[in-house]
Amino acid sequence: MNKAFWLGFAAYLLPTFPLGYVWHLRTFASLYERLEMYRQDVIIPFGLAAMVIQGLLFSWLYPKLFSTARQDYLASTLGFAAVFGILAFSFAVLPVAAKYRMTSVRDFIVLETAFTILQFAIVAPLMALAHRQAG
Repeated sequence: MNKAFWLGFAAYLLPTFPLGYVWHLRTFASLYERLEMYRQDVIIPFGLAAMVIQGLLFSWLYPKLFSTARQDYLASTLGFAAVFGILAFSFAVLPVAAKYRMTSVRDFIVLETAFTILQFAIVAPLMALAHRQAG
C-alpha cells in the first residue's frame, strides 16, 4: 500500500468518525431518541470498525474507479461523492428504514440523508486530494 492509499484512508476515517459521533450522539441525539430505534448502550467500537473497513475499501477502490490526475480533481471528487454517497445511502438509510422499528420513517430518512450528504461533501474532496497525482 502506498502513501496515497493511507492518506485516502485517513481522509475517510478522520472526518467520518467525529462527524458520525457528534451528529448521532450529540447534535441530533434527542431526535434519534424520539425515533426510539437506538439501544441504550450504543456500541461505539462497532461503528468505528465499520468506518475502518469502509475507509480501507474506499481508498483501495478510489484509483481503480476515478482519475488521479490533478486536472481531473473536480470530476473525480464529484464522481466519488455520487458513487459512494449513493451506495452509502442504499446501505445505511433505506434498509434501516425498511427493517427497524422507529416512530417516524420520514424523520429518520431526512436525518440520515442529510448526514450522508454532509459526510460525502466533506470526505469526497479529501479523498480526491489524497489520491491526486501531479501531471
